[in-house]
Amino acid sequence: MNEEYPDQGIEGQDQDLDAERARAAAAPDGRELSRAAEPPPTGDDRVDAAVAGLSRLAAGPAEEHVAVLEEVHGRLRDILGEVNEGTP
Repeated sequence: MNEEYPDQGIEGQDQDLDAERARAAAAPDGRELSRAAEPPPTGDDRVDAAVAGLSRLAAGPAEEHVAVLEEVHGRLRDILGEVNEGTP
C-alpha cells in the first residue's frame, strides 16, 4: 500500500463482499436505492445500442460485470474508430 495507490497490496485481505454490496445498494437512511434511469439518446443509434448493453449489469452477477463492460467499451471504441476514419 502507498499514498498514490492506497488500495494496492490489500488483495489478500478478507473482504465481506456481500456486506459491501448491501451497503452500496442502500441509501444512507436504509432505503434501497432506485435503479438509474435510462441514459438519454445520443443521436447515434450505434452508440445507443452499445450503451443499452449496460442494462445487463443490473440483472447479472457481479462476476460478469467486467465482461459486459469490456464488451460495451469495445463496441464504443469500434464506433469511435469508424467516426475517426470518416465512416458514417
